Amino acid sequence: MNYWLMKSEPDSFSIDALAAAPGRTTGWDGVRNFQARNFLRDGMQQGDLAFFYHSSCAVPGIAGIVKVVRTGYPDPTAFDAAHHHYDADSDSSNPRWYMVDVKLVKKLKRIITLDELRSHASGKLKNMILLKRGNRLSITPVTKTEWDFIASLE
Repeated sequence: MNYWLMKSEPDSFSIDALAAAPGRTTGWDGVRNFQARNFLRDGMQQGDLAFFYHSSCAVPGIAGIVKVVRTGYPDPTAFDAAHHHYDADSDSSNPRWYMVDVKLVKKLKRIITLDELRSHASGKLKNMILLKRGNRLSITPVTKTEWDFIASLE
């Protein structure tokens, strides 16, 4: 099993929106970064777990845990000219952008804030990609050690 961190701006899509989705499941669409796309397309497997992270908000942090329930497939929003994730250079015969489907495992009792995660950056989380200077990826791998430590913070 692999572990991940998936960022979403709560104004666009929040943990509560996922909780309200049919079957508490949705497609994770709209990723438009090649490295993050590669994680979606090539790295994520059915059954992998991910932290659902609220970004670009008053209190960024981990809000919940999701499970990958469908592996990478072409993101149809890239081909829809009416959609805000449309990419005119995308070609359905050779898709550029991918997505996975995720299901809510649980909403955390509290947000594990970015500040709290940073407070452990010299210890258990010293190599966590999220905490690296300049990292802006919306999807990043998380090690088992990082996963277990963060899960213990709740």
